[in-house]
Amino acid sequence: MTTTTIRSLSTLVDMRSNEVDKLQTEMAAKESVRDRYRKTLDKLTTLYESSGPSGRLPMALAINCGDYKQGVMAMADSQRLNLHMHEADMAVSQRALTAAYVKREVLGQVLERHQDAAATAQRAQERKRHDELATQLWYRGHK
Repeated sequence: MTTTTIRSLSTLVDMRSNEVDKLQTEMAAKESVRDRYRKTLDKLTTLYESSGPSGRLPMALAINCGDYKQGVMAMADSQRLNLHMHEADMAVSQRALTAAYVKREVLGQVLERHQDAAATAQRAQERKRHDELATQLWYRGHK
């Protein structure tokens, strides 16, 4: 029964490890997406800031420049909202990763305890067998 328990626990630990690996991969992908959102926001901010003041331009150009700035700012706001939503999703994923990691660690500790107990029981059986052999040899020598 002990070897079956150890084998089952080992399988569970492996499954949890695979789950942790999968969630870590997902988090890495989400971090990459977050970085792209941030870079896009930086570029959009640079675009509307570098367009310069439009007050000294002729009326048609000033209107065009103002529309451009508003359009770029609207895209930046949209990207900022998407970034916030993505970061909220990342927080949920991070909690799931942490929970999976904790489960794996707990199962690993339980497995380790069972393995230690099995090893202790095996050593006790070996000592008992050696003691019995020593006793038999002693009896043979005193007959």
